[in-house]
Amino acid sequence: MTSSHSLSRRSLLQGAGSIGALGLLGAATTAARPAEPSNPPKKGSVILFQGDSITDAGRDKKTPDANHAAALGNGYPALAAGALLGSYPDLELKIFNRGISGNKVPDLEARWQADTIDLKPDVLSILIGVNDLWHTLAFGKTYKGTIQDYETGYRGLLERTAKELPGVRIVICEPFTTRTDDDFKPLAGYRAVARKLAEEMKLTFVPFQSAFDAALKAAPAGFWLGDGIHPTPPGHALMLQTWRDAVGI
Repeated sequence: MTSSHSLSRRSLLQGAGSIGALGLLGAATTAARPAEPSNPPKKGSVILFQGDSITDAGRDKKTPDANHAAALGNGYPALAAGALLGSYPDLELKIFNRGISGNKVPDLEARWQADTIDLKPDVLSILIGVNDLWHTLAFGKTYKGTIQDYETGYRGLLERTAKELPGVRIVICEPFTTRTDDDFKPLAGYRAVARKLAEEMKLTFVPFQSAFDAALKAAPAGFWLGDGIHPTPPGHALMLQTWRDAVGI
């Protein structure tokens, strides 16, 4: 049985196996993995993953503890935890997943104090945007958010976080899709906003869309994103590789 404060040996081995498989994905990425981490974590660092269903990845929301297999879900945050805890077993890292399926920027705002500020992360990774578009299409009668609303709300979250958590390293992840239908073409605008905010505020930017675009040369879209939005196991592995390349840990 898994301790509430640590990953099980089985989970760590599964994570290590997934990380090993990343070597097979190297040709699909735009940058080579650095031989040594450019930004290794410090002892006791808290790393927090925030976002929507892509980050949530089926995590157990009744289990809030750091480094717990069920609490990390089945996606790239769990792979990151396995890789980082396995690489730095002496650093006492604490890794949390607080992604929630269906979330948009306003949903993050509503829970930011409890699910971000109170956790006092040293590294905060945010992936948000696809629902800010999708909900205007699927729930247009009740949600009418615009790209400007996305930018204003996102900027407010980032400014608040920088003010309340001096020294936090914020990582902005690019919203992505492999869908090419007209409904999802506006996502390009949301991606542009995410990049703009990262550049203006000098934050780390993770180019997920670029990674998946490059990956299509190696395998078809469904291999990476089953429905064009939610990653398959190799899709999550590619996300982890891209994240680590950008973040440097």
